[in-house]
Amino acid sequence: MKMTAANLTKLPGDALKAVYGMNGDTVLYWAHHEKLCLVDDHIAFMGGLDLCYGRWDSWQHSIADAHPGDLNKTVFPGQDFNNARILDFSDVAHWDQNKLDRRYNSRMGWSDMSISLMGPVVEDLRRHFAERWNFIYQEKYSSKNSADRYSPLHVSESRNGIVHHDYPSSPDAPLPEHMRERMMERWEESRERMDGFREQVRHHFPNSRHPPPPPPGMPCQIMRSCTKWSHGTDSTEHSIQNAYIEVIRNSHHFIYIENQFFITATGDSQRPIKNQIGAAIVERIVRAAREGEPYHVIVIMPAIPAFAGDLKSDEALGTREILELQYDSINRGGNSIMESIAREGIDPMQYIRFYNLRNYDRINSGGAMRDAEEQSGVSYDDARQDYDQRYGSQNNEYAQGGAYNNEDQQYGGGGQNNRFERYQEATQNIGSHSGLSSGQWDSVASCYMLNGEDIRNVPWEDGTTDEMDAFVSELLYVHSKLLIADDRVVICGSANLNDRSQLGDHDSEIAICIEDPREIDSYMAGRPWRATEFAASLRRLIFRKHLGLLPAQDVTRPDQNFEPIGVPNAYDWGSREDEAVIDPLSSDFSSLWNNTARNNTQAFERVFHPVPSDSVRNWKDYDEYFSRFFPSGKDAKEEKGKEPSKPSQWKLGHVVAEEFPGGVQEVKEVLSQIRGTLVEMPLLFLKEEDIAKEGLTLNAMTEEIYT
Repeated sequence: MKMTAANLTKLPGDALKAVYGMNGDTVLYWAHHEKLCLVDDHIAFMGGLDLCYGRWDSWQHSIADAHPGDLNKTVFPGQDFNNARILDFSDVAHWDQNKLDRRYNSRMGWSDMSISLMGPVVEDLRRHFAERWNFIYQEKYSSKNSADRYSPLHVSESRNGIVHHDYPSSPDAPLPEHMRERMMERWEESRERMDGFREQVRHHFPNSRHPPPPPPGMPCQIMRSCTKWSHGTDSTEHSIQNAYIEVIRNSHHFIYIENQFFITATGDSQRPIKNQIGAAIVERIVRAAREGEPYHVIVIMPAIPAFAGDLKSDEALGTREILELQYDSINRGGNSIMESIAREGIDPMQYIRFYNLRNYDRINSGGAMRDAEEQSGVSYDDARQDYDQRYGSQNNEYAQGGAYNNEDQQYGGGGQNNRFERYQEATQNIGSHSGLSSGQWDSVASCYMLNGEDIRNVPWEDGTTDEMDAFVSELLYVHSKLLIADDRVVICGSANLNDRSQLGDHDSEIAICIEDPREIDSYMAGRPWRATEFAASLRRLIFRKHLGLLPAQDVTRPDQNFEPIGVPNAYDWGSREDEAVIDPLSSDFSSLWNNTARNNTQAFERVFHPVPSDSVRNWKDYDEYFSRFFPSGKDAKEEKGKEPSKPSQWKLGHVVAEEFPGGVQEVKEVLSQIRGTLVEMPLLFLKEEDIAKEGLTLNAMTEEIYT
């Protein structure tokens, strides 16, 4: 029996306890979900970014990565080219064994947030790590047989109130001290330490092109989700949830949330959901409406969880369960955020809105690729596989030890592994192909960014694929765990907005709350407002990226924004694009934001028929809108060559070609209207269906896993 979500629902309770690991009625199927890297007790990196394949990305999030004129221009080698909606990671120990053919399939873009830190806060993070390490050491490795391999870490004396703070155990309990006051007090205590760190910055970055100025320091608070199983603590800590609730309740005008999940409760009637972040949102919006205050919440999240499979299949039951829990948190089920606000006689759409991200690209599989394949006698994908192996083995001891020493295996020798050289040599003789062999148009993602070329003017030559079928689209996966309040306060960390991350006794998490003391002049709802430099610049940069108001990044020419802390980020304060997003409550911004989201949504649905979609209210609609064009279980490579007159019937994420009698120019006309990656979240998707439980019954314990 395969351990699919559908099959797990049929297991008896005792079997589920064995599968998930149970102690009494406590589910132990949780994870150490933190993302934390400490370097020399000096610099810390933390946030939502995993240290694994498929996470690195650029502002434009290019999803095409075929380079027919030069394989050395590959941006995402090996399994870094990943699309979890089509094919999940497999055999990751062999990173070069990528089974996703990039001649026909796109990758999935990755939108994430991580923070680089320096100063006394690194001491607190080190102590947190040492405590975790020592707890696990005592639990697993302190035996005589393991003593030589591992050893405990020294834990320095804790500075008062940073890690071991005195948050109450209940999110509803009154806080004994306002977080901001506590943060400011701790910051004042730490300012003297910063002088020493300033010299350390210069020591660690002696050759930087941008000599670092003395860091001003910012008051901050480390927060955690941890309990006995994850950290050995006597009590459960959920200070991240407490911080979310407090910051939302005390916000003046604006909350921005960007998170991988949105599963939360507005009270005690949404079991199995328990965290009360949704209740804080409802409370704050109702108070703003009754007092006539300008107030707004913007939430950006993925359109769908990044799991492979057709939504209608049994294997996608877990995905559908998450979707249902999220919709029940947002606008369905009787106790959602929007329904709770509406019961107070308030239009929720005036105060809170939800959005997703999506983008498109064009795979350069035309005439240049055809000619290179014909002249070399090597397919592009075979040459690409050899490139991946070569790329990964350059500094690999296994390769240096002789794995490629014989003539049949050595790169450049007489065996099949010289396919890369043969292909590369052929590219020197294929001509320019209207610039398509130069690499300039290996991706067209820059077309929807600032100062990008109009897609209608980008050249193409038919070859391996015609241009209509070279266009691809995919959701841009939001993996951030970020909250920005009033352009003054930032919460960033590893914690998703769901019970697993927020309750403390499920997944272990870490986050930081930052309030920059450097104030700047700004606006809220057309009125002067004192924002802070860090929060305001971060929020504006993110909004501009989503709206296409940033230029595409040249990944071969990293700038100072690629550097860790110590090198200041560049931001063009006062530019026209900055002014466009300065006031998130102004009517001009609201028009720009919502019109962009609406226009992009309509364009993507017209060309690619993505799901979820508001036009799909039930499974019959789903079949008519999606399934008849994209049969389940068929990726682009498997069905290559079938029904060439209707390519969209078998290529997931490609153009629904039969709906464009005017040909590819008609497609380009629609795509030319897209700016950035912002789209509306389809709140009516499958509204007439019980999304998760059609023909199945979810076990209460598996429901807890998904919340």
